[in-house]
Parts: sequence; structure tokens; C-alpha cells
Amino acid sequence: MPGARRPVGASGPQVVTISFAGFNRAWAAWIGDRLERRGLSVVHQRWYPLDDTPLADYLRDLLLAPGPVLVILSDWYFQLGPRSHDEWNHALRTVVEPARDRFAAVSVTTAPLPSATTVFAAADLTTVGETEAERRVLARLGLSTDPVPPPVHGDTRRAARYPADIPDVWGGVPRRNTRFTGRETLLGEAYDALQAAGRGAGVVTLHGMSGVGKTQLAAEYVYRFGAEYDVIWWIAADKRVTCRQRLAELAPALGLSTGVEYGERLRAARDALRRGDPYSRWLLVFDGADEPDQIWDLVPTGPGHVLITARNPEWGEHNSTLLEIPVYDRDESVAFVRRRAPRLSYGEAARLAVALEDLPLLLDQTAGWLNDSDMTVEEYIELLRGGIDQDVVRVSADFPLAFQTGWSILLNKLRETVPESVDLLRLCTFFAPGAIPVRLVRDLPPDTLPEKLRGLVGDPVRWTRAINKLRQYAVVRAAGVGEREVRDQAGDGGPGLPGDTLYMHRMVHQIVHQDMPEQDHRDFIEVVRRALVAADPHRPVDTRLWPRYAEITPHLKWADVLRSTDPDVHRLVLNCLRYMYLSGEYKAGIKLGRRAMAAWKTLLGETHPRIWDVGYHYANLLRAVGDYAGTEAIERAAYEQLRAERGPQDLEHLRAAGGLAASLCGLARYDEAYEITGRQYAAYRELLGEQDTRTLSAQNNLAVALRLFGRYEEALDLDRRTLETRRLVLRPRHNWTLYSEINYATDLRLLGRYGEAESLQSQSVRVHRIVMGRDNPQTLRAEYNLAFCLYRAGDRGRAGELFSQVLESCERVLGEHDPLTVMFAAGQSCFAREHGDIDQAREISEQVVAGYLETLGESHPFTAGTRANHALILRGVGERDQAHVLIENSLAGMTAAVGERHPWTLGCAINASALRNLIGDPESAAALTAETIARATEALGRTHPLTLSARIAHAADLRALRDGQRAEKTEGEALDDLAATLGPQHVHTVAARSRNRPYWDFEPSIV
Repeated sequence: MPGARRPVGASGPQVVTISFAGFNRAWAAWIGDRLERRGLSVVHQRWYPLDDTPLADYLRDLLLAPGPVLVILSDWYFQLGPRSHDEWNHALRTVVEPARDRFAAVSVTTAPLPSATTVFAAADLTTVGETEAERRVLARLGLSTDPVPPPVHGDTRRAARYPADIPDVWGGVPRRNTRFTGRETLLGEAYDALQAAGRGAGVVTLHGMSGVGKTQLAAEYVYRFGAEYDVIWWIAADKRVTCRQRLAELAPALGLSTGVEYGERLRAARDALRRGDPYSRWLLVFDGADEPDQIWDLVPTGPGHVLITARNPEWGEHNSTLLEIPVYDRDESVAFVRRRAPRLSYGEAARLAVALEDLPLLLDQTAGWLNDSDMTVEEYIELLRGGIDQDVVRVSADFPLAFQTGWSILLNKLRETVPESVDLLRLCTFFAPGAIPVRLVRDLPPDTLPEKLRGLVGDPVRWTRAINKLRQYAVVRAAGVGEREVRDQAGDGGPGLPGDTLYMHRMVHQIVHQDMPEQDHRDFIEVVRRALVAADPHRPVDTRLWPRYAEITPHLKWADVLRSTDPDVHRLVLNCLRYMYLSGEYKAGIKLGRRAMAAWKTLLGETHPRIWDVGYHYANLLRAVGDYAGTEAIERAAYEQLRAERGPQDLEHLRAAGGLAASLCGLARYDEAYEITGRQYAAYRELLGEQDTRTLSAQNNLAVALRLFGRYEEALDLDRRTLETRRLVLRPRHNWTLYSEINYATDLRLLGRYGEAESLQSQSVRVHRIVMGRDNPQTLRAEYNLAFCLYRAGDRGRAGELFSQVLESCERVLGEHDPLTVMFAAGQSCFAREHGDIDQAREISEQVVAGYLETLGESHPFTAGTRANHALILRGVGERDQAHVLIENSLAGMTAAVGERHPWTLGCAINASALRNLIGDPESAAALTAETIARATEALGRTHPLTLSARIAHAADLRALRDGQRAEKTEGEALDDLAATLGPQHVHTVAARSRNRPYWDFEPSIV
């Protein structure tokens, strides 16, 4: 009986060597931790025998270690090489039996092992809990099983997790590949790089060509080192939308209290990861992140680790350590092939590896069917040398010749056995690589499909057989929504029907797509186009439908929709462009819009109505990123041509007029913009009535122009009417209604009605976050306006937090050069100047001024306004002369840009008067504040905050002139009006009472 033999190391060993297969590292780590906590020294010896050395020699080498050798027995331990059971039995009897007192073992498998393993008298750990497992390990080594003593003072090590226990949070991780082979050095390098990284810098990217096994390596890392983490979350990162959704799904898994909206959950999850609360030991895997520019901002920072798989080495530019994944080395290839195809000898596996150039994916696919085939390796290699009938399949020249031919053989094999699987495979290549929603095809009426697909789609048995064959040869994998490899999903075809969503590797996709028969190409591309059209919900303005558009848009390119003449396909493209604009996916939208403009001009002609449609959406996207000059050119051409051809009352002409006016506002050509918008609004009212959504949009835009003119009362009246009607005609939570709330609250704030503005904007922000998501640009604008409302109302603490949060979010979502980011940075700089770090304020302000100067030019009011802000910073750091020169130039520039009575000019004048007083010129300062009071009273009213600021400033100038009587009178009247308007305890009132000279902050806006 095993239990009757003398325990190894009964005298109390000081050193224990643990021999383990890499696959069982978690067990080795846990056992080693248990022993070290009892004062023993542990040496970990990974077991990896090569084919060219006898097993007995490897076992004898273990005896060179001091103390007992603890072997972790599993089927993996005996498969490495691999070696036969006979060879193992001989080696065990030859080496272990004579030295049985030096060896101990534990078993972590229920699989059959070589019969001679009984010599180890292994303790079984497969069906016991952690406490009993520890007792059995200790007993097998002849050690005391008493409870472990308390940790030494200062020992803060966390105990290794028991391998049978999964982390507290675990999601989306692919099943472990039981045929995983080699890669030990790469796994170690990835582990060391993550462990050595500082907080927030633990990011490693596994990059390499398609087919080298990056995903498999990441999955093995998870299983091998997973015991060191409390959270492991796998994210399919080939598409931004699925990446965001998976991150959002992490929030409830972490136990965070959030709303149901995924934008809110996304923010909560990222914040929790950054803080390391409730878990600091987390690992996130971003699989297939081939476009770092699209998702780098979603990669979390914090105390945990991030593992990325990608073909693209540009991740090195985003603070990631790069680890290049090569093809297998020859020993790994041979070991893998023999595990995948046990009937092959060592020599045959080696020859096959040479022929297939050690590429893991091709070795997997080839060995899989070769093991089931009667074909010899020599016959297969001969086929590789001779090629295959190119009428059957031709593959891309981007891959090595052996790879091309190997794929040809595999596809020909599929064609001979299950021909419909090849049809399905080819159909899939008209979707984007990665997750392929083939359920969209199955939702089409069967009688609309080509004959060769009709029977396949309509017959669940044939459908399942085709998919199973593709999966058998590792051509595709089952995929869940947002996951690479999770489970089969039942579809509409019946319970248990697999394949609603498949995952196809990019390399497989590319090869299959190349040069398929022309008839198949024509048939299949039309099927996918119709499937995408049928999936279009036709309401891109409805935020509830955005996830469906997010699923559709990646496939437009691969279905080559821009070459279609079908009006339904055109509408699909236009709806997707609208969705991209509203959801903030500007870069992807601009790329699609540019391609659509070029393709449709060639396909349909320069003056086809679709050109005006796509131009409208394309210009909206360009305007969103600040390209006002580019959009003006596009829209003016449409505006003038449509007016000449169809007249001023044509609806498409009026739509173009609205876009042109918006671009003119961006260029600060406010007079022309106001004139065009006014004509558009009047025409829409006459043609469509006051409640049509187009009329309301024109009314909204007219209010924007009035606000830019500084006519805040008129803008408020129009925005109020627009808001009320949109709430009635649309719905309170419609994104356009919410946009009107931002505008109306902005008007209230600019008129000094801070309490009303804050109340409305606070409520609107809460709804924005739920409906639009926290990272939507419109939500960020709502939060930014709320920050200003809070600031003006005197709540500096909440305002400062929100200013920083909004700027950080916008930089992450849109980039630091986006116009919205620059606008937010201007606000953050102003706040930091007065209530934060003035050096930080200066750095941000310099970037803002430079950005506006580069994008909008010297004469734009935004350039003048942000220079006025910067002058206040220079004054604050003691650079008075430079500040004076800059503010005088800003005042002159703003006067030239918008006129002397515009509120922006009046604000510049208030700041300029302060600098004049400061440098010893109180006469001109007083003259300037007197002029400013007169103009502000006329433009805004006597009790507007800007007018009140000018009056307080004028009192200070009068005191500098030693005109105390007039100063006291002016100041007293202004203080009374401040108390009546803002309240006696408002921060502005208190500051004025303390004789702190007021200043003015310029706020750039986005049209």
C-alpha cells in the first residue's frame, strides 16, 4: 500500500525540488508557497524533456538536487516529448525504483498514467479542498501537518491561490488548449515584464504575424499564472464597440453599484481598476487589438496588468512593452504535431514542420485532418511541392508558398468531404474578420438566397455539419457576443443550433477571400449586403439602437457596399454615417464618408442626389473635428449648385444651407451664418410647419448664431421654444431634446441666472449619462457646461473635480487635439489659474492658444480670447509687462473680430483695464472701464454679471485716481446690485466686497 511506505525526508528536509510540467505551474506555485511558509527552501524545476535524450537521463538529473524531489504528476508531465507509456515505464523502473526514498509525488489528474507511476506512491489532490490538499502534501514529504505559524513581522506576501479555485472574477477566457506546446521562454518573459512594471505601466503586447498563436499564448498565460490574480477578464478587442461592452460588463462582475446603461458601467469599471478597489490584482486581456489608435484609450491603468495580442507593433507607442511572437522552433513544432497527430513518428513530424515552416496555425489545421486521413506525410509534402489545382482554390501571394499550398490542400479536402462548408467559409469572408454574425444571413428568407446557400441555411442539420467540419479543422471557432471563444449560441433555427456567431482568424479570412470563383463572389457579396440592409434599424438617432449599428458598421467595407447601386444599400451607408456622427465615432465616420464620396461620384455621377446626401453627413463629421474650411468648401458647392438647379425652397438646398451656416460659425463669419440660417428657418417654417424636426433644428441653429453674437436674451427665447417643442414632438430623453437642454442652460448661465442653469444642467447630465453614455461627446459637453454652472454658482469643489474629469475623458475618447478637448482644456486652465496649480494652468493655456492659432488662425476670436486668458496667467506669475502687451493685443484682436460691443470684447476690456492699472496707468484704465460699463449696460443690461464686474473694476480705477467719493458711490451701487442679483453670500459678491478686482474668462464654444 502506498501509505505504508516510509515518508520521504522524514528527518525534516531543508530544500525541496518541485518537478512540474509548465502546464501545472499553478500547482507548483501553490505547493512551493505552502512549503516556504513553513521555513523550507523550494527549487522549482520545470520538466521539459526533448526527444533526442533518453528519459532515464532526465530523471537521473533530478537526483542531483539536494533533498527530496516532489513530482507533480499529470498527463501533461508524461506527454511532453511526447514519449510512449512503455518508454516511461522502463525509465521509472530503472531510475525511480532504486531511489524511491528520494522521490515523492502528488497527482493532479484523473487521466490514465503509465502503470509504473505507482512507484511514486503519489498523494491524490484531485478531489480535495485546499486544507486537505496541504495536509496530504506535507504528509507525503514527512513534514508536520500542524497549522502554519503566524507570518513573521513585516511579511506582507499574499498566499498563492489554490489551483482548484478560480479567481473571484473570471470572464470570457477561452477554454484551455490541452495541446498547447512549448513557448516556455515567451511565457516567462511576459510574466517577468508584467511583474517588473510599475503601477499603471504593466502592459505587455504579444505581437507577430497572423497564425503564430498569439491568442493561444495569452490564454495559456491566463491559466498558468491566473492563481496570482483576483480578476481575470478577457476582451475581444478587434472592434471598439465590443471592447467597450466587455469593459462595461466587468462592472457588475466586480460588484459595483451602477445603472443599467453600459457607458456608466464602463466608467465605473475603469475607475475601479485604476483605484484597485475592490481588487488590485487584476489581469485584463485585450485580444486581437490590431488597431491601437482605436482602443488605446480604453486600456485601463492601475495596479493590475494588461496583456494585449496584436499584429501591430505600434502598441509600443502607447506605453506597452512589446514581445514579438515568432513561429515555433523546430522542437516545439515536432512536439505539437505529434500531440495533434499521434500516428506520426518523430521523423514524419519533423519533415512536416519543415514543409509548413513551423507556423502554428497551419500545423494545427494540417495535422488535425492528416491524422484522420490515409495520406502519408510524404504524399502530403509532395503535394506541397507540386501545388494544387488553382481552379479549386487560389490563395494570397502575401504568404509563403508552402503556406499557400497547405491551405489549398486543406480547402480541397473540405470541398471533397463537406462542400457546403467551403460555401459557408467563402460567405463569411464578406463580413469583417473576427466575430462574424452569420445569424444575419440565417434571418434572410431562404427563397431570396442563391441555390447553393438555400439548402444550407434552411437545413439545420447541414448547417451544423458544415460548421462542425470547419471547427474540426480549426478554420473557425464558435464565438459569443463580445467574446472570442465561449460557447455555441442557439439561434432562430432551433434549440442547440450552433454558429449564430463565428470567429474567423484574419489570416484565414484573407486567404479564403482571395480569388474565389467569380460567380461565388457575385452571389455571396449580394447575400451579405442584403443581410446588412435587413439588419439596419433605420433610426440612427435612437441611442437605444446604437449597439446594432455598432455591430453593422465594421462589415460595410468587406461587403464592398460602396460599389452597390442598390438604393437600400445607399440608405444603410447614410444611416451608418449618421450613427457615427451622433455616437462620436468621428475618425471611422470620416474615413467611410471620404470613401463614399469618391466611390459614389464615380459610380453615380457628380450631381446625383446621393452625392448631396453623403456630402452632408461627411461634412458633419469633418466639422466635428474642427475642419471648418474643408466643410465650408463641400457645403458651399452643394448650396450654390442646388440653389441654381432647384431654387431656394428646395429641401436639399435648405439642408446644405444649414451645414454651410454651421461651418461659417466655426470660421467666425457670424454675420453670413446668421443671414443664411435665418432664411433657412423661415423657409422650413413655411414649407414644413413649426413642429417639423428640420424646422426645430434650424431654430436651434439660429439660437446658436445669436449666442455667438452675444445676444443672449434672444438666444434664450429661441432655445426655450425649441426645447419645449422637442419635448412635446420627440421625447424628453431624445438626444436632440437633451441637446436643447444644454443650450438653454448655457443661455441661462451666460445671463447670470446661475441657479436655474445649474438645476437644469444637473438633471440633464444625469439623463445624458444614462441615454447617451458617459463617453459620448454630447454627454461630455453637458458635463462641461455643468462644471461652469457650478463654478459660477460658487461650488468650486465640485466644479474643479468635474473640469478635470471631463478633460481627462475627452482626451481619452477623442484625443488631445480634438476641438472639444481644446475647449475643455481652456476651461480647465482658467479654473486651475485661480484655484489650482498656476504652472499647470500656464502649460495647458500655452497648448490651447497654440492649437487655436494653428487651426483657426491669427484673426479668429477664439485665438484672441484664449490669449486674454493667458494674459491673466502671466499677471499671476508676475510677468506684468508681457501680460499687458498680450491683453492689449487680445483686446484689439477681439474688437476687430466681433466688434466693440460684443460681450467677448467687453470681457477683454475688463481684463485690460486691470493690467493698465497694475502698470501705473489708472487714467486709461478708468476710461476703459467707463466705456465698458456703457457698452455692457446697452448690450446686456445694468445688472448682468459682466456689467457688474465692469462697475466694480471702475470703482477700483477711481480709487487709484484718488477719486474716493465717486469710487465709494460706484462700488456701493454695484455691491447692492450684486447682492440683489446673485445673493449677498455669492462668491462674486463676497470677492467684490473684499475689493478683489474681478476678471473675465473667455469660453470658446463648439458649433
